Amino acid sequence: MDLLVASAGTLHKPGVSDSANPSEIFSRAARRRRRDRAAPGYVGFAFLREHMLEGLLERLDAVKREFRDVLDLGSFAGDLQIPGARIARLDAGFAFARAAGGVQADEDRLPFADASFDLVISAGVLDQVNDVPGALALARRVLRPDGLFLGAFAGAGTLATLRACLREAEAEQPAARFHPQIDVRAAGDLLARAGFALPVSDLETLLVRYAGLPNLLRDLRGMAATNLLPNPAPLTRETLVRTSAAFADRAEEDGRTPERFEIVYLTGWAPDPSQPRAARPGSATASLADALRPKPTN
Repeated sequence: MDLLVASAGTLHKPGVSDSANPSEIFSRAARRRRRDRAAPGYVGFAFLREHMLEGLLERLDAVKREFRDVLDLGSFAGDLQIPGARIARLDAGFAFARAAGGVQADEDRLPFADASFDLVISAGVLDQVNDVPGALALARRVLRPDGLFLGAFAGAGTLATLRACLREAEAEQPAARFHPQIDVRAAGDLLARAGFALPVSDLETLLVRYAGLPNLLRDLRGMAATNLLPNPAPLTRETLVRTSAAFADRAEEDGRTPERFEIVYLTGWAPDPSQPRAARPGSATASLADALRPKPTN
């Protein structure tokens, strides 16, 4: 049985295979297989990415300029649409890349030339990338000056109920089934480290209520969000039964158990001289003390 994992990212050496690079958190080969397995029926399980895209496009609507050359970074089936834009699509899975008319590659190993796009959008994949800092740095490099990056992924706190149920079920012999997750503050730091100007990260909680654990696991498989560990610990039938019972014990009055998806949103700009800059320390013409001093009354 597969369970969701989410990564804080590790550095990798480009061109090194899975077997030759044991320091990577995720198996790239397993990720490709999971995505290919999910591709045929993905439309029925796309609710999380659709929610992310809706949030990203709302943010894009607030930017009063046109974007003509767009990269859909982690395209799934190619459901991102921006009227009037040329959209290049990339996905780690062959089936998704073919369905979207894009290229197959990992987000931290981009095949595009520098300054190729004025907008990069990534929804639902950065939590499964081995080298998140590297992927963000590459996204900045393929942007033209003053180009925009918008991203969203499942962050720290996602699947809190499932985590608790597994801890309860495996209390005597716990297994490592989840990777470290990226919280909203760390996400903003990663944007800054990657060289983005005006970095912003914010968080949204999405609650989904399930009639039982099998429904949640089915969704995770259907959205290609299952275990990507190189050597995952097997989940026994006994553990699964105990986990399912713990999940049911947390149900609300109608018999459904709420599960959390913490969505981290990222916004950053490729540096450009035209962008606003923070004032130099000591350059203010009036002191804070003067501004706060009570004004004399007549």
